Amino acid sequence: MLNINDLIRSSIRAMKPYSSARNEFHGEASIFLDANENPWNPPYNRYPDPLQRELKGRISELKDISPEHIFIGNGSDEAIDLVIRAFCEPSIDNIVTITPSYGMYEVAAEMNNVKCVKVELDPGFKLNADAILNTVDEHTKAVYLCSPNNPSGNVLNREEIYRILKYFRGLVVVDEAYIDFATSPSLLDGLVGFPNLIVFQTLSKAWGAAAIRLGMAFASPEIIAVLNKMKYPYNVSRLTQEYALKVLSNVEEMQRQLKLIRSERERVADALSRPPLSYKVYPSDSNFILTEVGDANKLYAKLVKQGIVVRNRNSITLCQGCIRITIGTPEENDALLAALSS
Repeated sequence: MLNINDLIRSSIRAMKPYSSARNEFHGEASIFLDANENPWNPPYNRYPDPLQRELKGRISELKDISPEHIFIGNGSDEAIDLVIRAFCEPSIDNIVTITPSYGMYEVAAEMNNVKCVKVELDPGFKLNADAILNTVDEHTKAVYLCSPNNPSGNVLNREEIYRILKYFRGLVVVDEAYIDFATSPSLLDGLVGFPNLIVFQTLSKAWGAAAIRLGMAFASPEIIAVLNKMKYPYNVSRLTQEYALKVLSNVEEMQRQLKLIRSERERVADALSRPPLSYKVYPSDSNFILTEVGDANKLYAKLVKQGIVVRNRNSITLCQGCIRITIGTPEENDALLAALSS
């Protein structure tokens, strides 16, 4: 069996975490004189729950996973960074990721003086487990995968991910920021069988709460304990926790929006692929579409002049001539299609 403790940096294993006032006491009291807080302006004069217990309880209900498997951070970017800082020795260890994919994995590695090795996806943006396994070495601590992938939009093959989980003696991080838009299930059910699996999810996409910066990491209790040990004491504000609970209380509205986005995704993809546009449209399991338009730079500039902003992915690996289009409201999508047809 893989021992997660063996993967942790020795300095992190030996580190004693900061103990905040709200960590040392959790319970019922009427007078709080322990945290040097202003006694007026309740409830925001008080530091927030550092372990976000109420919010984790709600996420636990929705995801059918116990709270000790949940880490909550300031966006998924915090968890991306913490995994690298906890497990990768600077200037010695490395991470492996795929290309094209989300750019923050490489940025987080570089900020921590950790090498990021990229493995190009197969044609059609398909994951090749053997290519990953042939790239990792004795200093590879983590493999970062994004599924559905950004910018390609496709769900990575589950069996290929399982193959990496089975044969790689390190952490496998699967970023599922867009999983709610896919018909394929999450990999959360793999946490039981694979102690080296970490799954990221977020409230930024399907839940429509990008502004509050709320990301989630799901993993074994051992990994979650390491992330909690390293995070800043009050990394998620009370305002964020309160709004997250409000958002998560309205599952029906989220499902309604999901249904509409999926329907609009198919409508926009169909219109892009048919004359007069006849663009190449890549299959998408997310809330965006990657499409090959020829001169992406020229088209991007044309759309900007009409007040429409898409993402120019022309300079990205395997995405030459491509733009990435987020699915908007039906009215916004109509305006985009009209601008392209003109």
